[in-house]
Parts: sequence; C-alpha cells; structure tokens
Amino acid sequence: MAFQGTKINPQRFHRSQIKFYAILIPLAVFMSLPIIFIFMNAFKPPNELFAFPPRIFVRNPTWDNFKALFNAVTQSGIPVSRYLFNSLLISLLTVLATILVGTAAGYVLSKKQFRLKKLLFEINTLALMFVPIAVMIPRYIIIARAGLVDNFLVHILPNLAMPVGLFLVKQFIDQIPDSLIEAAKLDGANDWFIYVKIILPLTKPAIATIAILSFQTAWSSVEASNFYINQESLKNFAYYMSTLTSSTSAVAGQGVAAAAGLIMFLPSLVIFIFTQSKVMNTMAHSGIK
Repeated sequence: MAFQGTKINPQRFHRSQIKFYAILIPLAVFMSLPIIFIFMNAFKPPNELFAFPPRIFVRNPTWDNFKALFNAVTQSGIPVSRYLFNSLLISLLTVLATILVGTAAGYVLSKKQFRLKKLLFEINTLALMFVPIAVMIPRYIIIARAGLVDNFLVHILPNLAMPVGLFLVKQFIDQIPDSLIEAAKLDGANDWFIYVKIILPLTKPAIATIAILSFQTAWSSVEASNFYINQESLKNFAYYMSTLTSSTSAVAGQGVAAAAGLIMFLPSLVIFIFTQSKVMNTMAHSGIK
C-alpha cells in the first residue's frame, strides 16, 4: 500500500517522515533525561549521590537504598510496608470510587433534563479555578464536623470531588448521540442498564483519564496524613517519604529518599504508558461540540 500523506498516523514508514524523526527523536531523548535520572539515582551509592558535578548515569549500581528503605522502621514502630500498603489501598479505592461518581454524574449532567442542571455544571467549572490551599480551612471544618478525623476514609472521600474529571467526562458523553439513548429506552432499558451497557463502554477513554488523574492525586497526596490523621498506622507512603531526610541521617536519608522517589514515580509512569492513547483521545474529543 502506498504512503498516504493525508492520514495522521501512516500505516508504514516512508522516507518523507525522516525530517520528523530528525526533530522528534533528539527532543524525546532530551525530555526523557529526568526519567532516566530518577531511575539511576535510586541505584546510586552515597559517593555517587553526592558527587560533584552530578552524573546522570550510575557507575556502581546497588540495591542498598531499597534494602535500607524497607528495613527502616519509624519511631512509632510502623514498618515502611504499612505505609506502602495504605497508599496502594487508598489509590485503588479512590480510582474505583472516582470513576463511579464521575461517570454517573457526567451521564446525568449530559443526558438528563432537570432544574438547575446548567447552574450545577457551572459551579463545577468554577471549582476548577480554586487551588487546594484556598479551600483548606473550609475543607477541614467539613471533615471535622463529619467525624472523619483519624478515619481512613478521609484519604478517599475528599478526592471524589474532582471537577476536572467531571468536566472531561461530561464533555465526552455529550458526543454520544441522544438517539442511541432514546433507542435503548424504547427497547425497555432503564437508566442503570443504559449507564452500564452504553455509557461506560463508550467512555473508556474518559474513564482512563479519570483513573490517571485520581490515581496521581491519591498516590502523591500528603494533605490527609498531615492535617487529618494522628494515628501513624493510617498514614500513607507519600507522607513517609516527606519525613525521610528528617528522620534519618543526611547521607543515608538521601539514598533512601532516592529509592522511595522511584517507587512513588513508577506506578504513575506505568499507568500512563498503557493508557496514554485513551487520554489523548479524551482531550481531543472533550472540547468538541
């Protein structure tokens, strides 16, 4: 098959693409340097971590940083594995709950007609303007009055309100023809059937985007552990990572922090690699009317 220049992604290589590779490959290598540095830093011995000028690539890789990380015990006697388990559980539950809430709310705001529908969506859009620190005090008051202080659910429930996720899902569902929903209703389908059998399968790209955004928020958040949790056993791995250099010596702490940094970074990288095409699809369609 001949090269078809009108397609965005040609089915095979053509010499006319060489000019693009000549620009994109060096750019990709340059942009991947921070990722390579994170991986290499985790395996550096102390003498290479403090070398000047700093080097990107490790010369004598070692697993000692990871051994020190998982052998470490906090002053309260909590092992590092407990923090890591908490983060994994929090992230998993947050992703599942956020997908359920975001897609259900997006379906209602997109395909249902009711009073104050436009106002509610405008409020959600307005919430995109507020940075988390601006609502920290009212959020703490609400959490305290709800009795969620020192409760494991405080890691999950506040993260369910994700305005950007709801915005993207609602805009994506807008692209689903109303005639498809009406045809399902004529066949006797109820709202639950339409949501499960039509909305969810057709919004997989948007769901993948919500999953990435909610996972990154839950995985890297230290707000709940810092402000709402007093019990050490309920805190997450991101909080433990923020205390590494202060709880250990400066030299040993840097190596442990480098290993912990790789563990914090790796899940987000893996998830994005497997879902990047769906994320780009969501971004392309969410603004189309």
